Amino acid sequence: MNREPYIAGDWGTSRLRLSLCLGECVIETRQGAGIGALREPAAEALRPLIAGWRQTHGSLPLLLCGMAGSRNGWRETPYLPCPADLRALGEAALRFEADGAPVAIAPGLSCKSRLGSPDVMRGEETQIAGALALHPSLGIGHHLLCLPGTHTKWVCLEEGRVTDFLTALTGELFALLRDGSTLTQAARAGTGGESSDARSATGDTENGFESGLEAAAALGAASLLHALFAVRSRQLIDGRSHEWALAYLSGLMIGADVRGAMPLFAARAEAVLIGDSALNELYAQALRREGMTASCLDGEQCALAGLRTLWRT
Repeated sequence: MNREPYIAGDWGTSRLRLSLCLGECVIETRQGAGIGALREPAAEALRPLIAGWRQTHGSLPLLLCGMAGSRNGWRETPYLPCPADLRALGEAALRFEADGAPVAIAPGLSCKSRLGSPDVMRGEETQIAGALALHPSLGIGHHLLCLPGTHTKWVCLEEGRVTDFLTALTGELFALLRDGSTLTQAARAGTGGESSDARSATGDTENGFESGLEAAAALGAASLLHALFAVRSRQLIDGRSHEWALAYLSGLMIGADVRGAMPLFAARAEAVLIGDSALNELYAQALRREGMTASCLDGEQCALAGLRTLWRT
C-alpha cells in the first residue's frame, strides 16, 4: 500500500466528514457542511477545511464519495450501471487536479429496481466496497445488504457484484413527519401519562419502538398510511409521552420498511447492516422479528476502507 498521507472524505447532503489518513490509520478528522447546505462552490467550501493539512503535508491527494459527485456537488460523476463489481471501484472514479493536487470522486450506482423503476445511490457504493475489502467473505456467494439512513438501501450482492438495489425513504420521511407534521406534537417533550425523568424517558423510547414494530407487523393488508395517525391519537387518548411517540413512529416506519423489503428479497436468512451503530441495532431488532439474523458493520469504517481502494488504484 502507498504509505503517503491522503485525505478521505464522505460528502453527503447534510454533512461532510474528512479524515487525514496514512495507510489504514486516521490521523485527524474534521467536519463541514453537507452539499445541500452550501452557499458557495464546493471547491471553495472545502479549501479552508484542508488548508492546514496541506500546509503541513503538501499537496495531499483528495478522495471523495457521496454527493460530491452529484450534479449539485463538486463535479458530476457518472453512475456505474449494475451489475457492478465494486472491488474495482477505483477504475470508474472521476479523476482530476485541483489546487495542484490529485482528486478522485467515486461513482454512484444505477439500476432498475425490483419494483421496475430506475434507482440510484451515491456514497453507499463506497461503503459496500469497503465492506468487501474488510470482509472478503462477502465477495463469495449471495448476500443481502441493508444500509440504513436517510435513504435506506437494500442491496443484492452476488459474488462481489451489486446486481440491483432498492431505496426506501425511511429516514427522510421520519424526519419530515417528526419536524413538520402534527403527529408528534400532541404531547410536549417530557410530558404525558408517564414520568418524565431520564430513566422513564429511556423506557418510553424502548417501549415505543417495540410497540411501533408490533403495529407494523399487524398491518396485514393495510398500508403504513393507515397506521401513522395512531402516533398522534395514542398521545391524545392513551396519554403517551412525546418520547414514546417518536420511538413509536421510528418503530412503525422501520418495521414497515423491513416487512416491505422481505418479499422482494426472498429466501434470505441473514442481512448485513452497514451504517451507524445505533441505527443498525434498530434495523437488526426489526429483522429479528421477521426471523432473520443480522450482522452489523460500522458505516464510517467501511466508507474509509472503500475510499482507500481509490487511493490504491
